[in-house]
Amino acid sequence: MRKLQVDILGLSTSPHTNGAYALILYEVEGKRKLPIIIGGFEAQAIALKLENIKPPRPFTHDLFKNIFDVFGLHVNEIVIDELHNETFYAKVICELGGEIHEIDARPSDAIAIAVRFNAPVFVTEDIMDEAGIKEEQKDDDAAETEGETEAGRELEEAAAMPKSPESKLEELEVRLAEAVKREDYEEAARLRDEISRLKGIG
Repeated sequence: MRKLQVDILGLSTSPHTNGAYALILYEVEGKRKLPIIIGGFEAQAIALKLENIKPPRPFTHDLFKNIFDVFGLHVNEIVIDELHNETFYAKVICELGGEIHEIDARPSDAIAIAVRFNAPVFVTEDIMDEAGIKEEQKDDDAAETEGETEAGRELEEAAAMPKSPESKLEELEVRLAEAVKREDYEEAARLRDEISRLKGIG
């Protein structure tokens, strides 16, 4: 299982996500980004630590950190290693007295813990290949504008015709590229999941 190190690019939200946030991870030695939808509480826990804001009382993940410190439990790394039915799974790799333990966790909780321990975060190559989003850069503004116009025409034409699974997939991929360009990662994650569903049907 090959692991790719990732870092946190940021958190983003929109009025369409009902209080959820997109946690954006980026490949340290690559060009892909991995958006993961997480809850508002976990997003707040991650954001507070990233901004070095200390709450008046410990949050749940701060409590975990305090307990781990008291008992000498060290967090070595976080690995996001599974993706099933659009749900990501992670493991917290801990060490106690020289013995390694793997603890199952949601990626949002695992990363909230990772930022408190300054632990590295990894994603398996398989997951990045399946769910990562690669940004394509245009050579010049003219080519970019032309691409946008052409994509718009394709979408209009597609909307006027009954959609086969193949044409629907092409439309979604165009919309995915546009969402990434706008840095609308919530929409990008939704489109990515819909594309995965269509490919699964095929």
